[in-house]
Amino acid sequence: MEDVLDESVSEEDLRKFERRYHDSLAQGTVTHVIQFEYAWCLIRSKYPTDVKRGIFLLEDLSKGENESGKRDCIYYLAIGNAKIKEYSKALGYTKVLLQVEPGNRQVQTLKHTIEKRMERGIETFLLENPILNCCFKFCLFLEGLKGMAIIGGAALALGSLIGFGVALARK
Repeated sequence: MEDVLDESVSEEDLRKFERRYHDSLAQGTVTHVIQFEYAWCLIRSKYPTDVKRGIFLLEDLSKGENESGKRDCIYYLAIGNAKIKEYSKALGYTKVLLQVEPGNRQVQTLKHTIEKRMERGIETFLLENPILNCCFKFCLFLEGLKGMAIIGGAALALGSLIGFGVALARK
């Protein structure tokens, strides 16, 4: 499944489907098939702007498609969003598909791949930013102290109110 997220369309195929789509658009005869094929090519592009255009076209298609066509649109929306690192959106699309077809291995594998990419992205980001890495580890440490922090915050607020009251009383 890693291949699906890394797969890219050839420039020749992209140009061919782009030309077909724009010719149909100019004539006002764009069919669902033509729009889907062009969006499918854009999703498989190595350029994020192309992927975003493909996502836009698929979102438009998914609103009016029949159930089987909608499933394909949603599947490729998950792939497109994962490719541009919109992992939460991508996982949302896989969740929708798995609600309808819980046993769908293709979607389960895609979901697992997206989750791995998401983890890898966070790890890479933290490793590249030592200050954030330190803060992240510190936040994890503080997670265990959450209850004490809440109590400490309440005590601080109460102490501030008492101090404010004493200051007003002295005036």
